[in-house]
Amino acid sequence: MTKADIVANISEKLGMEKADVQATIESFMDEVKTSLESGDNVYLRGFGSFVVKTRAEKTGRNISKNTTIKIPAHNIPAFKPAKIFVEGVKSNVEVK
Repeated sequence: MTKADIVANISEKLGMEKADVQATIESFMDEVKTSLESGDNVYLRGFGSFVVKTRAEKTGRNISKNTTIKIPAHNIPAFKPAKIFVEGVKSNVEVK
């Protein structure tokens, strides 16, 4: 499912213009992105949490040059689904 599919589905369910739904979704994503970039986590009860995770420094390898490199500690965005969300997916989606 793409963002366009989400916009079309919400527009159809709520009877709103696609442009209004698109603007709302864009604004939501911008708010989540801005919060994570400033170091704040976003918690959506019943859906999940967008959090900033810290990756520790580690040693990596450059295979083509056969050398080791240091990968510095860094932060990455992550999503952790809520328990009720996970249970719904487990019970409704067939294992492939």
